[in-house]
Amino acid sequence: MASHEDTQEFAAVHTNNAPKAIGPYSQAISTTPGRMVFTSGQIAILPSTGKLLRADIEEQTRQVMTNLREVLQAAGGDLANLVKVTIFLKNLEDFSMVNAVYSSYLSSPYPARATIEVSRLPMDALVEIEGVAVI
Repeated sequence: MASHEDTQEFAAVHTNNAPKAIGPYSQAISTTPGRMVFTSGQIAILPSTGKLLRADIEEQTRQVMTNLREVLQAAGGDLANLVKVTIFLKNLEDFSMVNAVYSSYLSSPYPARATIEVSRLPMDALVEIEGVAVI
């Protein structure tokens, strides 16, 4: 089930097909008009359990991309609508594996992107990805 909580300037985006927020934030916010969608960072939480997928970087990245896609679909779009992505990695040595998985979910023209190594992510995840889309 997807929903938008509309206000005059923006709408909160929510779907049960992606993890619930684990803090005081929305899964995504879309602007009205203009339909820019700003997603919150997605980690490899399984929507069915609310628990982090304890797996290697490849499987965590697949779950993150699935979660990101579900949030964008709840906003009326898809991964193809992404224009800017930020990837946060616990270990930059995982860059090539994350890149391989990430590129399997997208096609050209790819969104602009930044990748940043961080010391720690929520729930000790290995990767977090946030995006901006135009729908």
